[in-house]
Amino acid sequence: MEVIKSSRHSKITGDFAEGLILYWLSKHGFECARVDHTGLDLIARNPHTKELMGISVKARSRNIGTEETYIKIERSNVPKLEATCEAFGCVPYFAVVVDAATTIRCFLMTSDHLVELSGDREELGLRMRQRDFERYHADERICAFQFESETRRWWNSLESDGKKDR
Repeated sequence: MEVIKSSRHSKITGDFAEGLILYWLSKHGFECARVDHTGLDLIARNPHTKELMGISVKARSRNIGTEETYIKIERSNVPKLEATCEAFGCVPYFAVVVDAATTIRCFLMTSDHLVELSGDREELGLRMRQRDFERYHADERICAFQFESETRRWWNSLESDGKKDR
């Protein structure tokens, strides 16, 4: 069944992704905050390295059947992030959050590493095939987490079961 997303789904997806990365960092002892600045979404102090991280969060929500679609990030994001990080004394990072069917995957890496992974492609990004995930998980320069989601009951099942309140 195809899911029709709301007209504001892209904005909501971005806000959710920023909140999710903030939550995960905070859960693991990072002091962090959401910021509103050109190219920069989050600032976090790594408790392990003491590094101040300036993080640009990129989020994508994929429909069923498009889960393996390449995640494109415009190269113009890099100089914007770098300029803002220089002003604030941060190391530039990208967080990529992908909601693909029943799995939400999150990857966190330096801007330099994302550029390196992208090679000579016109746009930066990450491949989303199973063999790519295995490569990312083996890469010590990428922090990653994921979780599975399952909708147990939703409006369409209530309506088809005749249980919808009138």
